[in-house]
Amino acid sequence: MNRYEIILSAAFQKQLKKLIKKSPRIKPKVTKILKILAANINHPSLRLHKLSGENNWSVSVTGDIRIIMHFSQSKLYLTRIGSHDDVY
Repeated sequence: MNRYEIILSAAFQKQLKKLIKKSPRIKPKVTKILKILAANINHPSLRLHKLSGENNWSVSVTGDIRIIMHFSQSKLYLTRIGSHDDVY
């Protein structure tokens, strides 16, 4: 099982802050997902899947909220977070 160092891009942090301000109940869900990502990227609850095109992947936070990321060696770069329509 691979362990990754999680790196939050500036855009991700800004989008997350905006999302939490709009919907404070999302914060514990995002925290839980980040902990699962750090421990086991293949955990079924993440619904990890590759996106077409570049080396981007997506995981689900809620039914509509997604995290977009990419891998580089042992680092996991979280690039965007938001509703399905916002991040795709």
